[in-house]
Amino acid sequence: MTEATSDADDATGSPTGGDSETADATCARCGERFPTERLRDLHRGLEHYRALDDRERAAYEAAYESETEDLRSFRLRALAVLVALYFGFLMTYAVVTL
Repeated sequence: MTEATSDADDATGSPTGGDSETADATCARCGERFPTERLRDLHRGLEHYRALDDRERAAYEAAYESETEDLRSFRLRALAVLVALYFGFLMTYAVVTL
């Protein structure tokens, strides 16, 4: 099975079956390449905002909202992990010092 996978990788140049997403995620204004369209849209909004049309601005705003939601989720999960670690160490300390 690994031979078939590696053959498919060699034929297209990437394990995902082609690099069409990479080609689509290139900034038309400065030529910078991005791994995803969301990152390209964020770049366009931050670096080329005045030159954007309505469709590109809507894509930037959607990507910005998505990024904001992801950051909020990450912060909440990080806080939960820190609280769990704190109470884990506190309980360990209480058991060890008995």
